[in-house]
Amino acid sequence: MITSAAPAKLTRNEGLKEASPTLAGNIGATLADTTLERFSDDDYEFLKFHGIYQGDDRDKRKIAKHYQFMVRGRLPGGLVKPEHYLTFDTLATKYANNTLRITSRQGFQFHGVVKAGLGPMMKGINDALATTVAACGDVNRNVMAPATPSTSLVVEQVQADALRVSNALLPQTRAYHQIWVEGKQLSLEDEANKTFVDPLYGKTYLPRKFKTAFAIPPLNDIDVFTNCVGFIAIVENNKLVGYNLIAGGGMGMSHGNVQTYPRLADVIGFITPDKVVEAAKAVLTIHRDFGDRTNRKHARLKYVLEEKGAEWFQTEMEERLGFKFEPAREYKFTKQGDLFGWHQQFDGNHFLGLYVEAGRVKDTEKYQLKTALRKIVEQFRTEVRLTPSQNLILAGVKSADKEPITKILAEHGVPVENQATIVRRASMACPSLPTCGLGLAESERVLPDVLNIIEQLLVETGLANEEVIVRMTGCPNGCARSAMAEIGLVGRAPNKYQLQLGGNESSTRLNRLYKENVKTEELVNELRPLFTRFAQERIGAERFGDFCDRVLLKEKLETPAAAPA
Repeated sequence: MITSAAPAKLTRNEGLKEASPTLAGNIGATLADTTLERFSDDDYEFLKFHGIYQGDDRDKRKIAKHYQFMVRGRLPGGLVKPEHYLTFDTLATKYANNTLRITSRQGFQFHGVVKAGLGPMMKGINDALATTVAACGDVNRNVMAPATPSTSLVVEQVQADALRVSNALLPQTRAYHQIWVEGKQLSLEDEANKTFVDPLYGKTYLPRKFKTAFAIPPLNDIDVFTNCVGFIAIVENNKLVGYNLIAGGGMGMSHGNVQTYPRLADVIGFITPDKVVEAAKAVLTIHRDFGDRTNRKHARLKYVLEEKGAEWFQTEMEERLGFKFEPAREYKFTKQGDLFGWHQQFDGNHFLGLYVEAGRVKDTEKYQLKTALRKIVEQFRTEVRLTPSQNLILAGVKSADKEPITKILAEHGVPVENQATIVRRASMACPSLPTCGLGLAESERVLPDVLNIIEQLLVETGLANEEVIVRMTGCPNGCARSAMAEIGLVGRAPNKYQLQLGGNESSTRLNRLYKENVKTEELVNELRPLFTRFAQERIGAERFGDFCDRVLLKEKLETPAAAPA
């Protein structure tokens, strides 16, 4: 007798989406019930599609669970209009913890929002004609694009293409508007809601999140190869002629699960700018149709590319698009990172790059960045741009306004020149504890101490003023893209981190695991001999990540494992 294996069981999330394709769940009714301080576990999953994560203050768990919410704004390309910035600043003060957190995908996050403030905050965001829809969830997330106004109009053209893609990939459900703007539970008595299926995503949306980014060589400030789909701008004679499409990148993994891993995207081929939206849709629908819906740890598009191959993917894309890709055009990335201080932009105005430690816009006793930025945006109506490295740009500044803006910043303890050391300017950290429910170890709160250790060691080993890219995450999901850093620290447990080495300056190479468990107080002894050898054995102006890849990691691979005792 011939028997066939039973089909694999779909994940719980797939059942939830199928049962409520409007993404409304019971959110509106729970929001209106003032006796409840949290949403149900089912609605927790739907909230993500609305740009909201439910969690609790983990510093207070020993007493009781104090439920709170993280709200994430959707800001394509990191562009923030003056009126939006002022709204976000006000809402952060009124309903969150009086800080704004710049994300590694060029958005703003609010932390510490309690349920009573969630409705007013969301209504305030939408009343300002901003949004949080699809900032989280099994959909296309915030589309990234270069934020730095350069000496060319190409940046603005790429930003415009990023916005077109962002708008085209938004889910179409009315639930978001009805819950957060009208303040009502979505009614299924309406036939349109009862039979709703999203025209792009289908009834059950994507198997997992989907990430899109644009980059302009030679600057890879976006870390474009870490995205599900990327568009590498090809510029000839200062004109944008098209994009090399890449697909299949992603950072997340799970400790101890070899079936999960970070992966860089494959280069597929060249398309002209008019094909960008349909190409993005085609990549997304391949994820929709072929992604793993039985295992969320294996559900990202990168696993489809890894297992089926780039050639299969290109063929599938061409069938969906109805045209063939041209061969990829030549390009070269040489660096990543942001510009700081005052610079002239392409239209004759100026922009100011500001370092924001770990992306946290806040006030302290000696450093009132949040207050200073509000005064500047109120007075000069400057556009704010958020960078993928969690820093901030004030753009479109007239020449006459440079001096008064510099003065306001100085009055609030914010320098324009010599804003931070070279190591700090190249660092990133995810928030992790106490706000993230996935955090296994500290990240943002200990980053300054970790950087102190690294900077002191660099001075001690004769490497003062050497740039080393350091990134830290509290878990292996990779929100700060630690797998691309020259030194990556990935949380495994309280004060225990994987030490990863070997990323490069252009952010085109994954680093590799060097040591499994390192405590912060052990970093001195772990890194001192590595920096010492680097100082003695480097070739020319070789960077630390390149030295690790060329020497240290090669030696580690060639060293036989110790025999069992």
